[in-house]
Amino acid sequence: MQGNIERVVTMRLQMHVIAIFVALGISVIGQGKCFAQNERVLYAGTSGRDVLTLQQKLTQIGYYTGPLNASFTIRTYHAVRDFQYAFGLPIDGIVGAQTWAMLDRSTSGQSTTMPIHQQPTAATTSSLSPTPLGNSTFSAQDINLMAHVVYGEARGQPFLGQVAVAAVIINRYHSALFPHSIPAILFQPGAFTSLSNGQAWLGLHQENVKAVMDAIHGFDPTNGALYYWNPSISTSSWIWSQPIMLTIGNHVFAK
Repeated sequence: MQGNIERVVTMRLQMHVIAIFVALGISVIGQGKCFAQNERVLYAGTSGRDVLTLQQKLTQIGYYTGPLNASFTIRTYHAVRDFQYAFGLPIDGIVGAQTWAMLDRSTSGQSTTMPIHQQPTAATTSSLSPTPLGNSTFSAQDINLMAHVVYGEARGQPFLGQVAVAAVIINRYHSALFPHSIPAILFQPGAFTSLSNGQAWLGLHQENVKAVMDAIHGFDPTNGALYYWNPSISTSSWIWSQPIMLTIGNHVFAK
């Protein structure tokens, strides 16, 4: 049963990503050298031969020291961000045409391209990337599920509001009050309205994935909140009994 659910979610994610590319006018067939060969837009949760190519290139120039496993993991995400910082690219952890082009030039063996920032030291990296939460690891499936919930729960919210929703999920994962499994947390009956009414499956954006990754790495604008709700539509007397800590976007947050 769990395997069937994972296959359905994966298929839906692939369809949503393709729809996003079409909406943005991104062709995975054309767009010059970067996409004419084997290089597509990559982000946390993707996998395949081109992710392996990415990891090999980042390893070649010293930004990635993890396993070459063809899976865009947390370590790959931070290696991409460090590379983007060093070469003056937008720091979003997403490997699109601009990042691919710079990687190709940097690993060609004939390139004179140099970082405009020095390669990140431990101090530099810690200032760019939130601190990981202990030894917790999340699968690509966990990340995809959380990103869909962020889309459904915080659609139209500022990016900080999306991170806040993701942070609540991570806080529940680390709380003894909730199951120690992302699917179990998300699919608790009535826990997330967007899963109950299907809104979570209506779309997915790369910034939803980025919000999840930032929350996983310790960025918590809610200061440890376990609950949130929209005060303009929530009618639950129980949820209103929780002490409100702060407001971000359309949501209020509580412990």
